[in-house]
Amino acid sequence: YIGFIFLDRGTPESVDGRRFHFFRHLIFFDYFKDYFPCYLHKTADLDPSKNYVFGYHPHGIISIGAFVTFGTESTGWSEKFPGITPGLCTLPAQFLTPFWRDILLAMGLRNTNPQSCMNGLAKPGQAIVLVVGGAQESLFSRPRTADLCLKKRKGFVKIALRAGASLVPVFGFGETDLWDQIDNPEGSLVRKIQDTMKKVITFTFPLINGRGVFQYEYGLLPRRKPIHVVIGAPIDLPKIAQPTQEDIDKYHEQYMQSLEQLYHKHKNDYSPDRIRDIEFKE
Repeated sequence: YIGFIFLDRGTPESVDGRRFHFFRHLIFFDYFKDYFPCYLHKTADLDPSKNYVFGYHPHGIISIGAFVTFGTESTGWSEKFPGITPGLCTLPAQFLTPFWRDILLAMGLRNTNPQSCMNGLAKPGQAIVLVVGGAQESLFSRPRTADLCLKKRKGFVKIALRAGASLVPVFGFGETDLWDQIDNPEGSLVRKIQDTMKKVITFTFPLINGRGVFQYEYGLLPRRKPIHVVIGAPIDLPKIAQPTQEDIDKYHEQYMQSLEQLYHKHKNDYSPDRIRDIEFKE
């Protein structure tokens, strides 16, 4: 099996990956979706002859809304968006773990490196999904908030321009409500340790508190809070083989505006008890 992993090392960034339709439909994922529950909301049609780069926000602790929506069929992705094949991107390190890597591949997940992203947009109807805020954003995750690390995150726009793909903002209302997090203000010892860990191993560990099996006050299980994943309208981009920084900045600003509009349009429906509105961070 270790030999197979070595020979199969290129699959997580290949054009088609190794998704299995039956696996994405497993009843286990229906039960998992219903635990929270998680809902998918469509606001616009997507043309299956085009390519798309979905930006999912916020990251939360482990991006459960993205996992359920784009990695399974439990919320009815293929029925709502026929002809669109999403490939949720995750860290390369995820594909180094035996057996777990095969589960991820069966769900249609792929590597986050730039070549993998371009390969995931090689055919009409293909789409990639990037949780743009990444591990850094997970350290800001608090219930009833929406703090997004987006101001300097522009690589996804460059990929969309190179591929001529449309950008699609996606907001997961409730993603940050699943766990509390121990205070880790910027500059504190806890945050310094977490930031150092992220630099060394590319991910970090928020100090979280959720619920247990038989009690609801503490534990590592996520709380049963609804997640509403809202898919915004696509932003059409030109195809530019070598986009300039000016090109990237222009469409990044347009994307941020569209994401903010999406949030404000639906916040009262899906986050009525929020303590503050969306906030963009470095």
